[in-house]
Amino acid sequence: MSAPTINIPGYATGTWTIDPIHSDVSFIVRHLGVSKVRGQFNTFTGEIVTHEDVLSSSVTATIDAASFHTRQEQRDSHVRGEDFLHVEEYPELTFTSTGVRHDGEQFLLDGNLTIRGVTKPVTLNLEINGFGDINGDKVLGISASTEISRKDFGVSGGAAGAMVSDKIQILLEIEAKRQNA
Repeated sequence: MSAPTINIPGYATGTWTIDPIHSDVSFIVRHLGVSKVRGQFNTFTGEIVTHEDVLSSSVTATIDAASFHTRQEQRDSHVRGEDFLHVEEYPELTFTSTGVRHDGEQFLLDGNLTIRGVTKPVTLNLEINGFGDINGDKVLGISASTEISRKDFGVSGGAAGAMVSDKIQILLEIEAKRQNA
């Protein structure tokens, strides 16, 4: 029995570089159990490699931990410190995919996420937004989301940790440009 054919309109193979100007790496965390605080990372890089067999595609990404912000400098400084991200000792967060799965209409991207030197498996829910052409350059768009436990990565939060939920929702809006062959 052969594997089902996966049809993605406009699908193109190649190596794609994430465009940080047209991409967003964000998160949502509950504060005091009553509100949601949103934030993002401003500096990140990554590469997507698409293959003929969609399920053989891969992703690698690196995020500059110090580029974290929530539009409130006192909070941001605390989160960059030892209680949370500890950016002086762990300047980067990284993701390396380990596989792509297709479940009905949904794509799932499995991989290893490293925060504070702790690596854990995560699964991202993917939405392939499409492939296009802008001024002769091939581009692709992907949305992805997952939820992690900060405590799984050794992020205690210190005394402030009691005010912030353990669960952190991660939201990615990625546009990438195909590298010329």
